[in-house]
Amino acid sequence: MATESFEAIVEDFEFLDDWEDRYALVIDMGRAMPPLEDALKVPATKVDGCASQVWLFPEIEGGVFRFRGESDALIVRGLIAVLGALYNGVPVADVPKIDAKAELARLSLEDNLSSQRSNGLKAMIQRINKLAVEAA
Repeated sequence: MATESFEAIVEDFEFLDDWEDRYALVIDMGRAMPPLEDALKVPATKVDGCASQVWLFPEIEGGVFRFRGESDALIVRGLIAVLGALYNGVPVADVPKIDAKAELARLSLEDNLSSQRSNGLKAMIQRINKLAVEAA
């Protein structure tokens, strides 16, 4: 059920043997994201449960889910980009059906993130699902 953009990340990860190269790719993905406007960095968009500052702003149009996000930590910005590849462009009703844990396992992310980062990733996924359910 993964999007084409997420499948491209999976292919890139398969090409890279070393986790440090994969880590660098995730960071580069985060750097490539446009910044979230300061006006959107408000308590309503802040994700609780992350060690870093994280904001996710949903944009649902025509029944299609999208979100933009930002973090003050480079690796977390990259994780937001990965989640964007997984969820952006999906029909809003299908967002909760995505098995994020299984999809992200294809990247071995959980194996290579600290427990704090893993918890933050789970918190972002929960927020994305909550936003989609509220919008559906």
